[in-house]
Amino acid sequence: MKESFDLQKHIEQGIEKIVADTIKATLKNPKESAFMLRFAAASKKASKIRMKQEKEGLHVPGFLIASITSSCNLHCAGCYSRCNNATVDAAPVEQLSRDEWQRVFREADDLGISFIMLAGGEPLIRRDVIEAAGDMQNIIFPIFTNGTFIDERYFKLLDECRNLIPVLSIEGGKEITDARRGKGIYDLVTANMNKFREKGLIFGASITVTTENVQEVTSEEFVLALAEQGCKLVIYVEFVPVTEEAKHLAPGEEERAFMATAIDALRQEYDDMVLLSFPGDELAMGGCMAAGREFFHINSHGGAEPCPFSPYSDINVKETSLRDAMTSQLFEALRDQHVLEESHVGGCVLFTQRAQVEQIMAQIAEDRAGKK
Repeated sequence: MKESFDLQKHIEQGIEKIVADTIKATLKNPKESAFMLRFAAASKKASKIRMKQEKEGLHVPGFLIASITSSCNLHCAGCYSRCNNATVDAAPVEQLSRDEWQRVFREADDLGISFIMLAGGEPLIRRDVIEAAGDMQNIIFPIFTNGTFIDERYFKLLDECRNLIPVLSIEGGKEITDARRGKGIYDLVTANMNKFREKGLIFGASITVTTENVQEVTSEEFVLALAEQGCKLVIYVEFVPVTEEAKHLAPGEEERAFMATAIDALRQEYDDMVLLSFPGDELAMGGCMAAGREFFHINSHGGAEPCPFSPYSDINVKETSLRDAMTSQLFEALRDQHVLEESHVGGCVLFTQRAQVEQIMAQIAEDRAGKK
């Protein structure tokens, strides 16, 4: 008889592997590895907290994504955040304050959440929130940044707060990066990577994989160049086609198979780097990890959403606790109706199934109206 899939156990093992791999990746950096060893102890404690709550009927994800601002200085081609109007050029309105984000971070720590990915917009615009995150030493905060706001003050903060790990966006070489992100961005990002190496600071790279760059960004030459600059974490994220005109850029089955094989080979070759792939690695965990299965998203206004690619919310952390947000009606419906396990094209099942998500939202609104 086939053993049933234990999601919680699989996730705990996944987190332990990420921590172990990161310790291994920082062995030549005494200050960084010392922090990671302390974090490993905190992570084990957090794991026990989550397991205890699991037995009591509350599933707590190990990860959280927090978009801390709706502002960004770039206009990257095909940006899902701008297409969803989550990132705009207008001045921010009613966004969570530093104190409100700090409360969210503290509640996450109490619940046993070990990783909070900071996104935007451009998260480094919110220096106040980044500083608040730096105080939460039991949590690692990967900061997904375009790299244009990194200055000496940030280098100093990152040196003091090793739980803040910048993850710089890059699309491949200079030509393809500048084509999507703007002229001069590649040179700026790589210059900052060199500074991180010189200062002994760990950093990562985030790569949006398309049909146009999949071979380049998974090549040994490209990853070797990142490794030589000191990069210790590479995150591959499949492009989500938010417009009809961009559908040809979404990796298909052929590209996905190629990418999986290439990344597996790179992991063998570069065992001192952590390489992650989404949604590729999610498949090993039984499907999409959004909607609280192993992560969910809080937008800049406090709305708890299944993921950044699915901007729907029925609860707001301004009005309730993080604990209550995890058990929102929307999240429970998405899990109970097995929407997260649907087959799909592109990097996000919830974006593909957005009509069904909207139907669930409409039913939730109708049910709440009926109770009034």
